Amino acid sequence: MMDRTTYELIENYMLSWMKDSAHDKDHIYRVLYNALDIASGEEMVDYDVLVCACLLHDIGRQEQFEDPGLCHAEEGAKKAFNFLAANGFSEEFARKVSSCIRAHRYRSDSRPESIEAKILYDADKIDVTGAVGIARTIFYGGQLSEPLYTVSPDGVVSDGSEDKEPSFFQEYKYKLEGLYTKFYTARGTQIASERRDAAVSFYESMLKEVRDSYSTGSRIFKDLIDGQSEGQSNM
Repeated sequence: MMDRTTYELIENYMLSWMKDSAHDKDHIYRVLYNALDIASGEEMVDYDVLVCACLLHDIGRQEQFEDPGLCHAEEGAKKAFNFLAANGFSEEFARKVSSCIRAHRYRSDSRPESIEAKILYDADKIDVTGAVGIARTIFYGGQLSEPLYTVSPDGVVSDGSEDKEPSFFQEYKYKLEGLYTKFYTARGTQIASERRDAAVSFYESMLKEVRDSYSTGSRIFKDLIDGQSEGQSNM
């Protein structure tokens, strides 16, 4: 069923919704290619369902961006079903694709059940691992005007583990750090583990750099201000 004409129909619909720079068309293609890599080691994979679900998995991003109370996986699942049904695909096919999309989000109560859904989940999460995952997380946080880190009242840069407010460090501790044990497929786990060191190294280096800046600079600043205040009091 997935001939060139069918692929381009689905691809063009996907392209019409890709407006988020961190979840752009290139993210979609990386997820698709990761999924095909994973699928090559699995059995009984419906490639038509998998390819379609990969292409359409983030078409609900715009709705979530406009209303953070919405879930892009839920919105995307509904939009995909309606699009496929309106373009002559069977209800069963549309339902399978929709189910994969609904279960691909990390922050969701829906868990992937079919092999296609598990592959999509893993392929999408691979794109949040390693150097690419760090870059995309910072990029997306910048779009939402989120800071890289937060500073406690006593002037210490938080590592993100106890933060309630969003920041890059908070997202790393909440999601990125523990993601590597959450994959469903052996190949997905392998790819992610190969990328892990790059993410850990970046986070630890950045945390050290900003903490060193605050620690050294704040000490010098305090001495400077205290010295100026003391000099004024002696005038």
